[in-house]
Amino acid sequence: MASSSFFLVLAAFLALVSWQAIASDPIPLQDFCVVDKNSPVLVNGFACKNPMDVNADDFFKAANLDKPRVTNKVGSNVTLINVMQIGGLNTLGISLARIDYAPLGQNPPHTHPRATEILTVLEGTLYVGFVTSNPENKFLSKMLNKGDVFVFPVGLIHFQFNPNPYKPAVAIAALSSQNPGAITIANAVFGSKPPISDDVLAKAFQVEKKTIDWLQAQFWENNHN
Repeated sequence: MASSSFFLVLAAFLALVSWQAIASDPIPLQDFCVVDKNSPVLVNGFACKNPMDVNADDFFKAANLDKPRVTNKVGSNVTLINVMQIGGLNTLGISLARIDYAPLGQNPPHTHPRATEILTVLEGTLYVGFVTSNPENKFLSKMLNKGDVFVFPVGLIHFQFNPNPYKPAVAIAALSSQNPGAITIANAVFGSKPPISDDVLAKAFQVEKKTIDWLQAQFWENNHN
């Protein structure tokens, strides 16, 4: 009986460890694993380039992150630097974004399915917040000023809004994945291709189908570059 209990505990421990291992980017087993863009091998991430062929440019990008960006109709522009821009980020579990906000602009409610985000305000003021998972759906929010830092936990719906009607704002965000992903809620729900049935959405949002049809007819612009 004691032996059986030991193996049950061991199995539960191994399951927990393996779950944690697949819940974030893989831990590197070498100094680096620069993306081999020519490799036909399909892996979770990217295959490695021969280390002998790696040079400093594999870890560099002239991103001009000091320059302001043109914002879209929701009043924001996200310039993401991830593994697709810098091959040396492969397996390192980190990426970066500059976010520009027009006056009264917002980075609308969205999630990062593979990353926690830590955001720093460089210029201006931002009203930020996130919502916890079901069933509580607790809303946590804060007004941030220049130099302030805020954390958005992995996978939770969050947003940033510039409340100033006259001045833009700028922030830098670090994310705990080489490829954090982004799902903008309105775009995904009302701008999916093909569209989700208006019967489904009308029932889910408890509104008339014509309201859903109107929302689906809008142009849902992406603010990630």
